[in-house]
Amino acid sequence: MTRRYLPAGTDALLVELADLAHTLDLLAALQAAPPPGVTECVPAARTLLVRFDPRHISAPTLRAAIEALKTGQRTDTPGARIEIPVRYDGADLAELAALLGITAAELIARHTGQDYSVAFCGFAPGFAYLAGGHPGLDVPRRATPRTRVPAGSVALAGRFAAVYPDETPGGWQLLGTTALKMWDLAREPPALLQPGMRVRFVDVTSRSIAARACSAPAQGQNHPDHPPAAAAIGPALMVRAPGLQTLVQDAGRPGQAAQGVSAAGALDQGAMRHANRLVGNAPGLPVLEALLGGLQLVCQGAAVVAVTGASGPLELTRAGGRAAPVPRNAALILTDGDVLSLGQPMTGLRSYVAVRGGLHVAPVLGSASRDTLAKIGPPALAAGQRLPIGAAPAGSAVGAPDRNPPPLPRAGDTVTLDVVLGPRTDWFTPEAVALLSAQPWRVTPQQDRVGMRLLGEQPLARAQTQELPSEGTVTGAIQVPASGQPVLFLADHPLTGGYPVIACVALHHLDLAAQIPPGAWIRFRPLGPFAEIEETGA
Repeated sequence: MTRRYLPAGTDALLVELADLAHTLDLLAALQAAPPPGVTECVPAARTLLVRFDPRHISAPTLRAAIEALKTGQRTDTPGARIEIPVRYDGADLAELAALLGITAAELIARHTGQDYSVAFCGFAPGFAYLAGGHPGLDVPRRATPRTRVPAGSVALAGRFAAVYPDETPGGWQLLGTTALKMWDLAREPPALLQPGMRVRFVDVTSRSIAARACSAPAQGQNHPDHPPAAAAIGPALMVRAPGLQTLVQDAGRPGQAAQGVSAAGALDQGAMRHANRLVGNAPGLPVLEALLGGLQLVCQGAAVVAVTGASGPLELTRAGGRAAPVPRNAALILTDGDVLSLGQPMTGLRSYVAVRGGLHVAPVLGSASRDTLAKIGPPALAAGQRLPIGAAPAGSAVGAPDRNPPPLPRAGDTVTLDVVLGPRTDWFTPEAVALLSAQPWRVTPQQDRVGMRLLGEQPLARAQTQELPSEGTVTGAIQVPASGQPVLFLADHPLTGGYPVIACVALHHLDLAAQIPPGAWIRFRPLGPFAEIEETGA
């Protein structure tokens, strides 16, 4: 099979290959000699998602660089072998056995009879795609994914096996459960299964055994919900009221794809950088991301803060009790006892609060941000919580107030988002591709940091109805499940997905997408027709 190079937004391409072996071979070549500008690679069953910095390399130039790589040099050295004890009590066990024309006992025997190997990680932290196993266990995903799959569920989909590390939605077929933890931040590395390891499932349905797996002690890692106690001295912000959901966010944690961890980070990166710039911080220091209003912060000591993002009332109550509105998008001086209150936004969804010196938060996997899907990083703020402030940067000046921030939408507004068609546009009928931009899409209340569900008058029909093997996804991907109603992925999206992506929101509109409230409408504007990426000059 000839490789196909498919666009995946403005800063990624998807390389389609013949099989898993070719995928891993190309991954090894890219890891050995990465072209300039490549930031991360996400392998999957028959594809390799290559993220790049468009300021340093273009997609056609990157394709040429990948084509020039010397492949076929990968050597398969068997890794460590781990046994996973399984109680075969899964909800789909009997149905799957009937589908395969065998007994449940034979299905279990096939599942436990051969070693699997860890091919790659994705979907969720610690979620390992296990290849190999018995050739007679090639099964389809469920037609309708479950909204809740318990942690420890042992599952099959296609030729892959896996164990769900945490409770998540999922469409794999459930065979049983294991008590073995796939993801544990008190372990180094947190993911139990790493690419190259061998895995053997062991039937313990009628007996209890101790799991035989190495679990190294923590080395410099902190549990996401229990960071080290902060010093009780020095300036801080105390949470009087946390609002609907207020999270610590920064630029995210790129480079963790090998463990199934996406970059996440602030949904509106521009607003985060702007807030930090206004108080004289480096652009990626930790800030607060507040969903809607209701956040109240009490200053302990003195601080300089700025609030950006959504527009709405902002009030400062001085220690003496005098309250007055204060501007957003400007540096504000707080003294001891002052209370800063964020009201309900009039436009947009999310506000960003930066404090000079940044928030002193223990990092997890190199970032202070909260990933809500992966459950990594500090949890949402709680009333009474104290947020220590870091040391102010030496010699930096606060930024000038921004009197004309870009307008943000409100419920009922129509927002136009630029999109790049692909990578799986050709999986849809020509009518569906035209419909993507021809009709408006309503933003439903089913929205969080993972993504937003959209509703159109007419669903998007597929031209290809076969199952798509899981492949890497990007922030801004417009994934289309069987219903034909799209889901727009945001920062906390799964690293891989198994539904075709018809288009991806362009990089310059991702911040805007994060500020679109329920009840608004989206129109997608393709930047050009769908086309495979060709080499420069081809």
